[in-house]
Amino acid sequence: MADPITPVLTKRWLSPNSWRLETYERLEGYTALRKALRGTPEQLVQLVKDAGLRGRGGAGFPAGVKWSFMPANEDKPHYLVINADEGEPGTCKDIPLMMADPHSLIEGCVIAAYAMRSHHCFIYVRGEALHCIRRLDGAVREAYAAGYLGRDILGTGYDLDITVHAGAGAYICGEETALLDSLEGRRGQPRLKPPFPAAAGLYAAPTTVNNVETIASVPYIVNGGADWFREMGTEKSPGPKIYSISGHVERPGQYEAPLGTTLRELLELCGGMKDGIPLKFWTPGGSSTPLFTAEHLDVPLDFEGAAEAGSMLGTTAVQVFNETVSVPWAVMKWTQFYEHESCGKCTPCREGTYWLAQILERMVAGRGTEEDIDTLLDVCDNILGRSFCALGDGAVSPITSGIEYFRDEFLALCEKQHPSKAERTPALAGANS
Repeated sequence: MADPITPVLTKRWLSPNSWRLETYERLEGYTALRKALRGTPEQLVQLVKDAGLRGRGGAGFPAGVKWSFMPANEDKPHYLVINADEGEPGTCKDIPLMMADPHSLIEGCVIAAYAMRSHHCFIYVRGEALHCIRRLDGAVREAYAAGYLGRDILGTGYDLDITVHAGAGAYICGEETALLDSLEGRRGQPRLKPPFPAAAGLYAAPTTVNNVETIASVPYIVNGGADWFREMGTEKSPGPKIYSISGHVERPGQYEAPLGTTLRELLELCGGMKDGIPLKFWTPGGSSTPLFTAEHLDVPLDFEGAAEAGSMLGTTAVQVFNETVSVPWAVMKWTQFYEHESCGKCTPCREGTYWLAQILERMVAGRGTEEDIDTLLDVCDNILGRSFCALGDGAVSPITSGIEYFRDEFLALCEKQHPSKAERTPALAGANS
């Protein structure tokens, strides 16, 4: 096991009243903002580029590069939108972060907005997370009262307003353009790109959409510097990461570790497999990422390592399943979720997820055939890369990887209900005598 790092993103989480401004300021809070406002927007964008910060929402796109897409002029308003619509099954890092340390997000928002010449920031929070919305609202009020938000922030002449928006409870709004439609008051559905949000996003104005953990990392980069940030993680995936460990482990929860940490090391942190029952399969980044097995215990969980092993880092939602769990059953439950959450805009996803769920439900009930496996893979092939957004791709990932690694389990379901002709013949002969 590598030496545990000094907590960065989670360092305040266990402090009494960690969500209060008083606690945040006592623990270096808003010192990065003062430092950032003394620089220029261009310097901040370059700093984030040099640090190699990559988006923590799943795609892993370099944050500094994304910021640089925003136009330098201010002919139109510029908007910063924070994607806090955490709805991926197994993903539970952003809501705990906002609950325990909301001011780190707010400080990051002010710095990022200043770097992109934005004067209005929206934080789009999943509507069901009422406790989180209330805590974030309270933190925003504290920041306004202390002069960290509003007009002439800290006497620098820079203005910024933050609006906390409660979403309408649709998983599809985690897709950035569907989120923008929802924020504008329309039904959450992905938009055709181009134009990209940096050119025409919220209210057709230049917009950057970033994940909560991405923006909360920014104050630490401003204070520590790019070289310090790169001391953690790997060369292409630097920095610390919050891994959400759930399922059959002794101590599920949020574990901060450098990018590139392996599941073997994470299991050691969380006390190992629950009741000592061996590991069977797991997801490195939530239900939309291809499954891994016990053979992948030492895969580095960074953007490159997960991809080279045939999956994706995603949101580092590590769901751990022991040998008591049926793979077809787990895949069926995830597929039912994607069927329910498909927005219906495109045919491959709308129709494909419906039929995938129907076939899997029949198979798990013991009424499947061997041909159903080929049909599943064929439907998956017609969804992958052909749906309007990434929801379709995510829906097929657990199915194709589940069949790849555990085909025998799918076959066993078919054989259980459909014995061969040779096995049926004696029984039929006895019935006719």
